Amino acid sequence: MSRKIIVTSALPYANGPIHIGHLVEYLQTDIWVRFQKLCGNECLYFCADDTHGTPIMISARKAGISPEEMINGVRKEHKEDFDGFHIQFDNYYTTHSPENKQFSELIFKRLNEKGSIVKRDVEQAYCENCKMPLPDRFVRGVCPKCKAEHQYGDSCEVCGTTYRPSDLINPYCATCNTPPVMKTSQHYFFRLADYEQPLRDLMAGGYTQQSVANKLDERFSAGLKDWDISRDGPYFGFKIPGEEDKYFYVWLDAPIGYMASAKNYCDRNNLDFDALWPGTNSGRGGEGRYELYHFIGKDIMYFHALFWPAMLLASGIKTADRLFVHGFLTVNGEKMSKSRGTFIKASTYLKHLNPEYLRYYYAGKLSDTIDDIDLKVDDFINKINSEIVGKFANLASRSVPMLTKNLDSWLGRLDNEGHELIKKLVTMADQIVSDYEKLKYASAVRMITSLADEANRYVEQKQPWATIKTDPEMTRTNLTAIVNAMRILTIYLKPILPKFAENVEKLLNIEPLRLADLEYTLENRKIENFERLAERIDEKQVIAMIEESKAVTPDSGQVSQATSIEPIKPECTIEDFAKIDLRVAKVKTAERVEGADKLLKLVLDVGGIEKNVLAGIAQAYKPEDLVGKIVVLLANLKPRKMKFGLSEGMILASGPGGKDVFMLTSDPGATPGETIH
Repeated sequence: MSRKIIVTSALPYANGPIHIGHLVEYLQTDIWVRFQKLCGNECLYFCADDTHGTPIMISARKAGISPEEMINGVRKEHKEDFDGFHIQFDNYYTTHSPENKQFSELIFKRLNEKGSIVKRDVEQAYCENCKMPLPDRFVRGVCPKCKAEHQYGDSCEVCGTTYRPSDLINPYCATCNTPPVMKTSQHYFFRLADYEQPLRDLMAGGYTQQSVANKLDERFSAGLKDWDISRDGPYFGFKIPGEEDKYFYVWLDAPIGYMASAKNYCDRNNLDFDALWPGTNSGRGGEGRYELYHFIGKDIMYFHALFWPAMLLASGIKTADRLFVHGFLTVNGEKMSKSRGTFIKASTYLKHLNPEYLRYYYAGKLSDTIDDIDLKVDDFINKINSEIVGKFANLASRSVPMLTKNLDSWLGRLDNEGHELIKKLVTMADQIVSDYEKLKYASAVRMITSLADEANRYVEQKQPWATIKTDPEMTRTNLTAIVNAMRILTIYLKPILPKFAENVEKLLNIEPLRLADLEYTLENRKIENFERLAERIDEKQVIAMIEESKAVTPDSGQVSQATSIEPIKPECTIEDFAKIDLRVAKVKTAERVEGADKLLKLVLDVGGIEKNVLAGIAQAYKPEDLVGKIVVLLANLKPRKMKFGLSEGMILASGPGGKDVFMLTSDPGATPGETIH
């Protein structure tokens, strides 16, 4: 009987781009969701942008736009990045939504009715220079427990302790470095300690990994403290009902975004939300028809293991069946660094490398623990080239071209040896399925690669490249076994490499593969013409990605607070600007650059002087449409030797890139070589 499952990932904050560290979580989750679907289970994957809080308000103000405009733009960018890595949400929503507001008010009302909300005067940090109360993340100082410096006002990234900003030692405003003053204000608190025993029971029932439960024991032993769930204005978020200038703290309404995303999906698909997530209508939790799983990073485990389930328990709403917690990403053994170029945005990665290569590499590292994983650049290149290209894609390249070229693209029947090979591969299905289910991806990948080695040994033993000349029909039999081995390995790999699997399905002319297809073999049927399934990584691609990451993201030391607005570059003087020589230029010839999708080679007439320019506008302009155009040229730019030739200047254009690039053109009557002032 198939299962019904709901899965969520932590909500990315709408104040910065997705980077490869974030992707650990979303790829881990997506692989598990795809595995469940491969098994024939119904699995719905919900997520959303986390959009509230002072950082959003301040970033929008700096950019000169409304918070709503900012979060809409960031959500679009986030979704494009996730799509680029084949992360398949059933609904990717926003916490700034009517559903989120409705559920936030509902939960607050139920907590209040149970006596779990109290009002209390608090001293809060206020910056006289910025003229505003400082939210937790805008106060920095020394952790009161471990004495680590430059920690946030709500939690320590070193020891994981949560606290109030007033507990910090030597606090300062994160925006202007001014020591804050303390002002009194009345806040709302959730009485977390009232739910200590239900929370202990939840952990004892296997709510999360044992290592996480052990960390939570420390919190129980220290005593659970009331949780401040309100913030004073100005603040971007939902107002607390009955209040004029008080808002729900972002950490109250953020996890509610899981429910809001699911509700929005249900409303659009005529589904009963209470069947997915019981409790919002009846006020009673219950098991429901769906299993529910949260995937999060260990930096937010206290919020998801204590505050969030306690709010749900108190409100009579279903809690997750299990909380899966993962570790962080390091690169070459160190924290990601902008100055070293290892703080790599998802969009930057996608410009240079196949997204499935990162999916595979992470899968080969991930387990069911909260240990950090390390991306070693050399190991990444070697693993992809030796395993995806050298083991998996190699089976196709050693069999399919021979079938299509010499044997009419027709598979034969398996002989006894072929059946034995397939049996070896299928026998390991239960272990691989178990590893996927338990998040032991690294173990599953090791098993699958060992099976690929078995299949490649079969190829070496049979030597079809030799037997095709002497015994074509025996070769057909052996190649049929190799193709079936490739198909089985593809089934195992499909949660990790969905595009690779799709290309294999197309190659073999079959329906989308499922786990149940392990029971069948492909025999006596036609296959399609061969197309390469994977290309080797050239070290130059990785170097280019790292160099671009250095160039566009100068180190600010604020990795977790990265903004989606590119930082302003260092000041220049009017004398610097005077060095720029802009000239009218006429396009004499324009042609595509072989091997470069984005470049056009232009020969420009600059008043009798010809200059060759390589311009990244090939997706926006056809070469034949440019000949005769009058453009603006940065004429005194130092020539740059590029992979595809020498570029002796730069034409002026603007836009986000791709098809949306717009050249600055001049009056058709302007004289080539004329200076533009």
